[in-house]
Amino acid sequence: MALDNETFDMMKDAVIRFVREKLVPAEDIVEDTDDVPEEIIDDMRKLGLFGLSIPEEYGGIGLSMSQECEIVHELCRAALAFRSVIGTTVGIGSQGLVMTGTEAQKQEYLPRLASGEIISSFCLTEPEAGSDAASLRTVAIRDGDDYVLNGTKRYITNALRAGMLTVMARTNPDKKGASGISTFLVDPKTPGVTIAKADQKMGQRGTKTSDVIFEDVRIPASALMGGEEGQGFYTAMKVLDRGRLHLSAVSTGISERILEEALAYASERKQFGTIIGEFQLVQALLADSQTELYAGTSMTLDAAGKYDRKEDISMHAACCKMFTTEAAGRIADRAVQIHGGAGYMSEYKVERFYRDVRLLRLYEGTTQIQQLVIARNMMKSAAN
Repeated sequence: MALDNETFDMMKDAVIRFVREKLVPAEDIVEDTDDVPEEIIDDMRKLGLFGLSIPEEYGGIGLSMSQECEIVHELCRAALAFRSVIGTTVGIGSQGLVMTGTEAQKQEYLPRLASGEIISSFCLTEPEAGSDAASLRTVAIRDGDDYVLNGTKRYITNALRAGMLTVMARTNPDKKGASGISTFLVDPKTPGVTIAKADQKMGQRGTKTSDVIFEDVRIPASALMGGEEGQGFYTAMKVLDRGRLHLSAVSTGISERILEEALAYASERKQFGTIIGEFQLVQALLADSQTELYAGTSMTLDAAGKYDRKEDISMHAACCKMFTTEAAGRIADRAVQIHGGAGYMSEYKVERFYRDVRLLRLYEGTTQIQQLVIARNMMKSAAN
């Protein structure tokens, strides 16, 4: 999957204009209302942003991983809430279906996801199953031609906006660990599904996360993704590899925006009769940030290229996710420092971005999980 260079360049230019003319001016509205305006979501539909990763035969744009990373980088030069609206559909909410869904399931959902008619949400995390996803307790028990679903999911992005829930549940409670987990495609309007109110978070206002509760939810056997039990966890791991590259591009995009804010301030703010950007210690903060941004962007595009060439990128994706998200935190911290006391005030956006990027080191695998993935891959290679 990939667009030809000319068409891709046109799309990228359109996204850059959209960010500059529509998203950045709307950032304060999102911060104040804790929501993304519907007119902006509609503009995202028109731009085709919901279908970035969905194959063309199902109505999507069908970008390569490298192209997706470039588009996401540009999109994330605005507040991260905007990207969050499309993030689950472009990434973990749809890609399991793309990879392992039956043809009937793909025909039913993918065209509507690609157009933005419905938004997908990925239901994996639970109150007692986060990093240890294989310990999840939600169950789906076969009952004739149906499954009965019970359990609670936590911190589920876009659940309140979703028209399709990708739900991980244990179909064989006697099997512990990964092998007993399956994936289901669930309509959130199904009786017994309750979506709680939006969580109040440290940052990323405008994103929507909430608990999803399943109480004796009866779903047809045709909702089993791929029509096969026991494949859910392994599908999730494939999807998370891809999602980590996506999040790496998220991290470099917002890092670039933060650095632009810091550079602009350093070029205008005067102390001791000169602009602070002339002070060597401030220059060191800027230089360290630019170096990390360049390194993270290069890593991400290199790993995305490997993904497009069908290479095993589990370790590379973990490296990218760990480095770029940690770097985003350091870059945001330096930006606040460059702003001085002003950086602690909500009048300046670096305070907001400082809070926003903290989440990047937590979801789709914490930094510590990435370290485990990297080291285990290293040990595996050393043993061969």
